Amino acid sequence: MTPPRGRPSPDQPTITDVARHAGVAVSTVSYVLSGKRAISEVTRNRVLASIRLLGYHPHAGARALASRRANVIALVLPLRAGMQVPVVMQFAMAVVTTARRFDHDVLLVTSDEGPAGLRRVAATALVDGVLVMDVELDDPRVPLLRELARPSVLIGVPADATGLTCVDLDFHRAGWACVAHLAGLGHRRVALLGAPTAVYDRGTGFAHRTRAGVVEAAGEHGVDAVTLPCEEGAVAVRQTLTDLFAHHPDVSGLIVQNEAAVGPVLATLPALGRRVPQDVSVVAVCPDPFAEQASPMLTAVPVPAEEIGTQAVSLLMRKFGDEAVPEVTLLQPRLTVRDSTASPTPAGAGR
Repeated sequence: MTPPRGRPSPDQPTITDVARHAGVAVSTVSYVLSGKRAISEVTRNRVLASIRLLGYHPHAGARALASRRANVIALVLPLRAGMQVPVVMQFAMAVVTTARRFDHDVLLVTSDEGPAGLRRVAATALVDGVLVMDVELDDPRVPLLRELARPSVLIGVPADATGLTCVDLDFHRAGWACVAHLAGLGHRRVALLGAPTAVYDRGTGFAHRTRAGVVEAAGEHGVDAVTLPCEEGAVAVRQTLTDLFAHHPDVSGLIVQNEAAVGPVLATLPALGRRVPQDVSVVAVCPDPFAEQASPMLTAVPVPAEEIGTQAVSLLMRKFGDEAVPEVTLLQPRLTVRDSTASPTPAGAGR
């Protein structure tokens, strides 16, 4: 017969067995496990020795009831059109790894239910707090996040971050840095191949902020800038580049913010008679592995997924402890120069 859910089976040691073996009260074992009351080192060691010897494992549900904590955080990560799953999973892995260091598990929520889904997750006793990804400038989830009793952190920054806790790369500055680098090499006309159209249409913050940074830097450096969405797949990339050079043949610098397009861009440019970096310089906003594995290796501003994920979990844990945290934490971009950028040749200098 299977024991009722939540109860140990007859051959599993109980907290009473541990107390009897260690010669202490059940409450003493509980205090050793929870750390809620000081116990002498001798008694603590005796209890821990009995736990190891008997193979006792505290029941997670009982721990949660006793502490009113589930030791689980939710990562709300709706899988939407235009999202780069390999990059998204870098964020997810960083969140999971960091959460384990804080003795927390992660509940991954991938359905795109908007505020209703967020309310459903937060209303249960399953999670202690919420991390939210794929943040839009006018994100409909934001008003609810301000009202939730459970702590939350956004990986991304909406247009109005008042009363929230957000962490992200400074994508505006990242776009700015890409243009500044190309302008410093002498490029006078550049193009941004951005995220897919669906990402812009949703108002996703990182895409719009990068584009704004590109436009701002172009104005400051006297550079002409063309900004285009870029769909996924070799056929779409080839069409985008063909149209770009048909209308703007003097473009000599490309900024790519679409990890799925990086490989097709580098493969298509030579087929269109443009060598990298002799005829066209290419800068990417992407994780370092994408840049380092490309041929030629890409000058790039990396998206520090691991650092952002770590920061997000750490901020949430600080909120669990009622610590004051900043509303917005922006990681400053760093541009690494590799083989894909150079000064323009006279024919491609845009003069």
